[in-house]
Amino acid sequence: MALALRWLRPLPSLLHRAPFLGTRGLPGAPPGWPALLLEGCSQCGHQVLLSRQLATKKAKGKGQSQAKVNISAALVEDIINLEETNEDMQAVIEALKEDFSRNISVRTSPGVLDHITVMTKDGKFPLNQLGQISQKSPQLILVNMANFPESTAAAMKAIRESGMNLNPEVDGTVIRVPVPKVTREHRESLAKLAKQSTNKSKEALRKVRSKSISQVKKFKSKVSEDTLWLLEKQIQQMADEAVAEMDKLLAAKTKELLG
Repeated sequence: MALALRWLRPLPSLLHRAPFLGTRGLPGAPPGWPALLLEGCSQCGHQVLLSRQLATKKAKGKGQSQAKVNISAALVEDIINLEETNEDMQAVIEALKEDFSRNISVRTSPGVLDHITVMTKDGKFPLNQLGQISQKSPQLILVNMANFPESTAAAMKAIRESGMNLNPEVDGTVIRVPVPKVTREHRESLAKLAKQSTNKSKEALRKVRSKSISQVKKFKSKVSEDTLWLLEKQIQQMADEAVAEMDKLLAAKTKELLG
């Protein structure tokens, strides 16, 4: 008996040190939630394995480890498609990149006018579907509206209000767009436009996040509170990473514009 007790004495400390049984480092977790959850899911028809790991980065300004949830998408696909959520978030980021490339540049070229939206009596159309855009010289872009002359005034208005500091002039059915000199004021205007575009993208991202969390909450009566909490944290993590990437894109674009 004494021998058995001597062997069992170190067991509590070993269990305390086991990384997969610890519950430290995850602020806000429901009391007593295990770091490794293995629960039966009658809805899924199989067991769902959820795991977490501690991120090596420190919480900003606090010096504490941030808990990072890592959930296998395949094991929770009956609750939510995490891969689809990630794809939707990445699509928002790609749209921001495209907007920066096409519409926010110190170099004005015919391509930046292509996707200016023109409001006509028949609806909204990109400028390149209404007029033929060409560059006559480094200082002048032409938009030939011969195919849709009735939309010339609307196209003029759209170009002027595009936020690219353009002042078009009309000559019959041809819109002449002088390319402005790159002034400090123009650069600052573009940087402001980049900030506005980023904020719109973040709003689109929040909608993706909210939609995904709403989907998870539909299973409130079918899965445990711990599982829902972990899934919501995973979605928030994905959104935070996407926002961080957007902030990096904005910082790079601002540096490019302002020098």
